[in-house]
Amino acid sequence: MKKDTLLTHIGRDPSQTHGTVNMPVYRTSTVVFPDLESYETRDPDDYKAMRYGIHGTPTTFAFEDAVTRMEGGYQAVAVPSGLAAITAALCAFVKMGDHLLVTDSAYAPTRLFCDRQLRANGIEVEYYDPLIGAGIERLIKANTKAVFCEAPGSLTFEMQDIPAIAAAAHARNIPVLADTTWGTPYFFRSFERGVDVSIHAATKYIVGHSDVLMGVIVTNEKYWLPVRHTVADFGYCVSPDDCYLALRGFRTIGVRMKQQMANAITVANWLQGRAEVQRVLFPALESDPGHAIWKRDFDGAASLFGVVLQPTARPQVAAFVNALKLFGIGSSWGGYESLITAPHPETVRTATKWNPGGPTIRLHIGLEDPADLIADLEQALQLLR
Repeated sequence: MKKDTLLTHIGRDPSQTHGTVNMPVYRTSTVVFPDLESYETRDPDDYKAMRYGIHGTPTTFAFEDAVTRMEGGYQAVAVPSGLAAITAALCAFVKMGDHLLVTDSAYAPTRLFCDRQLRANGIEVEYYDPLIGAGIERLIKANTKAVFCEAPGSLTFEMQDIPAIAAAAHARNIPVLADTTWGTPYFFRSFERGVDVSIHAATKYIVGHSDVLMGVIVTNEKYWLPVRHTVADFGYCVSPDDCYLALRGFRTIGVRMKQQMANAITVANWLQGRAEVQRVLFPALESDPGHAIWKRDFDGAASLFGVVLQPTARPQVAAFVNALKLFGIGSSWGGYESLITAPHPETVRTATKWNPGGPTIRLHIGLEDPADLIADLEQALQLLR
């Protein structure tokens, strides 16, 4: 089936839910068994069977199965946030004395976890140039246990060559973990590109309505149990109500993302022609250095991109951001509303330098009419002159 047909039908079976179109919300902590034998012989590795609320309910399983089928993975597990998904996935593969390779363009909280927690527990974390591609082979050591990717980078939008990185890692039997929130299961088939563990902040496009915090880890068969055991050991679980909302949002990810991509390309192209803008950081644009890799590996683009302004004092940047009326100032992205932040990527890079020659702005384009967003940006950009 095509993607949009799958989205309509996966994660539900009316014949098993009294004919209801949507999977009901199953709320429970305790699960009772018909006899002592069935209770004592339950399979501890069967995480899709009802045994206790912390491991999930039919509502949870329906959402996890829907994401798994859309992405082409083996199984998935929902956790309380995108960061929880990242930290649990990393901890499934590294221990004291191990070496971990992490892209220098990773989400800032990922770096904080690596620096404050993994290093404190005797794990060697090495950041690498996101553009390294097959050259990552020279960084692999005897104790390297995982490679962590993020494409594109969450603030600077470098497009990683994940298939090349995966080929080098797999030649040494090293798993590839990737934060694929930007690509989503709809636009990026992780496992066809060499990813072993795909990590999503479902809070973003999967939920799509800025009302649920959730993460999802999707794995291939080889690494399912190590990841699922780690999630269980951490005691992570999500409410069935949140899973219901996430599944409801996921049904419309295709129409939302296609519209938001079109809006984003319209706004990005307009920004490229502005005198106040030095360059736009968006792999979907032909002018972007990562465009060829994006076109090869992705079916579409998220509506999140960066803008490098011409050299401008910080007070003027603040005046520009504060003057916007349709762009909220806040963290997150992937919802129906447009957002803006003015990050400082140069403060977190260590393997490579980020010095684009002007302030960096990050825009998330929502479902508003792009003409209105352009008009809003135009009036605010006047303050940079």
